[in-house]
Amino acid sequence: MSYAYLFKYIIIGDTGVGKSCLLLQFTDKRFQPVHDLTIGVEFGARMITIENKPIKLQIWDTAGQESFRSITWSYYRGAAGALLVYDITRRETFNHLASWLEDARQHANANMTVMLIGNKCDLAHRRAVSTEEGEQFAKEHGLIFMEASAKTAQNVEEAFISSAAKIYKKIQDGIIDISNESYGIKIGHEAIAASSGGRDATASQAGGCCG
Repeated sequence: MSYAYLFKYIIIGDTGVGKSCLLLQFTDKRFQPVHDLTIGVEFGARMITIENKPIKLQIWDTAGQESFRSITWSYYRGAAGALLVYDITRRETFNHLASWLEDARQHANANMTVMLIGNKCDLAHRRAVSTEEGEQFAKEHGLIFMEASAKTAQNVEEAFISSAAKIYKKIQDGIIDISNESYGIKIGHEAIAASSGGRDATASQAGGCCG
């Protein structure tokens, strides 16, 4: 399937916050409660539509463990968007957001769009971080914010689509130079896509959950 643009995404945050689950819910529309920790990086992709334009999201799901941190850094380069994820039931995952954001600012391009996700909002009875705290952190650091649930699919679609819409607006406003690959955007070549057989849409190799 041909696309107008391809946006490269990364998903970052502590181990166990549900990064792989969010990816799997978005690409495959399913929740996998039994999971292995993500080792290194996993990959998924899906087509969406923004203002009647077909956009392909190429999403890299990174390991949250400290031992894989340096591997993750290389994936920041050339990313148009990032989902920065914490678990609303685990306070320490929220406390570590500043460190993840510092990594992103250091290793990614300055115009990368970052969406802050408070995951596992289906477990509100175990909440350790208030919605207001998430909103405040996002406001202070210029991020988009949403609470979501990879289990129930609440706001998962919206998180990817709203952040992609912001990236698309940056292209329209001339903020992003799409000829510069470091911005994580490729212009679609419909002829190439057509000649490759067309099976270019919802492929996902994301296996594990909550990495």
